[in-house]
Amino acid sequence: MGFPTSRRALLTALALGVPAIYLGRQGWQLAADPLHPKDCGPAVEAGTAAPDGTPQLAWSSRGGTVNDVSCLSRTPVAGVVDIRSEADVATALAHARANGLKVSMAGARHSMGGHAFARGGMVLDMTGFNAVTLNAADLTITVQSGATWHDIQNTIHPEFAVKAMQSSDVFTVGGSIAVNAHGMDHRVGAIERTIRRIRVMMADGTVVPCSRTENTDLYRHVVGGYGLFGVILDVELDITQNAIYRSSRRIIGFEEFPEIFDKEIAPDASIRLFYGHLSTAPGSFLRETILYSYHASGVTDVTPPPLGDVSMIKLRRLIFNLSKQGRLFHRLKWYAEKTIEPKFESCTISRADAQTEAEQCLVSRNEPMHDSVPYLFNRLDHETDILHEYFVPRDHIVAFVDQARGLMEAHEANLLNASIRVVHKENVALNYAPAEAFSLVLYINQTTDAAGIAKMRKLTGALIDLTQEHGGRFFLPYQLHYSPEQLSRAYPEIETFWARKRYYDPDGRFSNVWHRTYGLED
Repeated sequence: MGFPTSRRALLTALALGVPAIYLGRQGWQLAADPLHPKDCGPAVEAGTAAPDGTPQLAWSSRGGTVNDVSCLSRTPVAGVVDIRSEADVATALAHARANGLKVSMAGARHSMGGHAFARGGMVLDMTGFNAVTLNAADLTITVQSGATWHDIQNTIHPEFAVKAMQSSDVFTVGGSIAVNAHGMDHRVGAIERTIRRIRVMMADGTVVPCSRTENTDLYRHVVGGYGLFGVILDVELDITQNAIYRSSRRIIGFEEFPEIFDKEIAPDASIRLFYGHLSTAPGSFLRETILYSYHASGVTDVTPPPLGDVSMIKLRRLIFNLSKQGRLFHRLKWYAEKTIEPKFESCTISRADAQTEAEQCLVSRNEPMHDSVPYLFNRLDHETDILHEYFVPRDHIVAFVDQARGLMEAHEANLLNASIRVVHKENVALNYAPAEAFSLVLYINQTTDAAGIAKMRKLTGALIDLTQEHGGRFFLPYQLHYSPEQLSRAYPEIETFWARKRYYDPDGRFSNVWHRTYGLED
């Protein structure tokens, strides 16, 4: 009887000791703050001449290269110009016309396929063009395109909140419009539904207002047009009251999700924000699911506290980066989300303030989306994390996820996070949702060497083919790992899109890597 006991003790010591040794050696590196934006090295051959600039242009760099958050799109450019005013945009476009330069607009650069720059082109850094003006009487804001959602929330909180934005606040408004982003409000849908009016500067320097009722064709191409039709100057957006919500979570099997959504979530008008996280752990991989809901609480006599930054950044980064290291740590991350996170949930409105005795977690609408995800940025070399998003008709979502699970297991994808979102039919030229859909959002770790890139390309192609078998589409702001044929099958309107681009920009002034890859540009 002594041997089994000793063996159990030895196995227990190994099970506890090996992770402890690993953490001791690697934990600091996995949790450390980044020293600078990650640079994976040139994915595109470098070397281009600096332009003959003019003094009035505020060049932040001349020549050199730029990259996006993927760390895999390093591209030589003529230079980067800081934009602080509408006059700066006009001056930059005049210089580009005089010197035959392509022009791209860059914000936070969270698109992952070179959508914010073109080889040898001029990049307009819009992040300094970021004024936010509140019109409380009309429940609108007027926002310059370089403002981030973080800027907006800090301006309109505590009384008002954003209607539609992504689940984190790091993106610029111009970038969000360029991809017609969507997020946690399953009723509002994409940002297009909250736009009142956009002002766009065309390649010749003229300024054109557009909306659903004014210059509508241009509007449909600017929204979700990837910066190829003009420079978005500013936009008028609907906002809403910063209501107090009660947060809740529920663990289900994913096969239950469509029925739960149809019968419980969609009909329940009290649910104002909603999303789901799917397990990335072995055993429950893409099966077990946490549904997050935010319900109208009825609390109206409380002023929400100031918006705070994300807490425990190093711990969050450590757990997230550990999940890149293998199956054991995938289990740990999912266990933490299911079991540990609820105990530390930030409930900023106390029961005393809300004058309620009920056991409930109360937050304002702004809070779930006030996350600049600093824990996702790290100083790990030779790796990066890549987003995918696939839009599938709602009655196909379970079968699609079942088959996607098999593909990711076969391709040994290092899946870090998987979310389910609600998407509505959209009225834009390149429409990722021609019918009501669910989207599957994947966040996948890869190495940045040739083998890692090739592996991701194969997985992406397979997931796109699977999506199209189910009558779905894929999101275009990510890595360019799809063929022109896959693009045309998913978006049969793409040729019309290119034709309208040539109509509105006959000299081809606006461009980017995505356009020059698929748009058949000379």
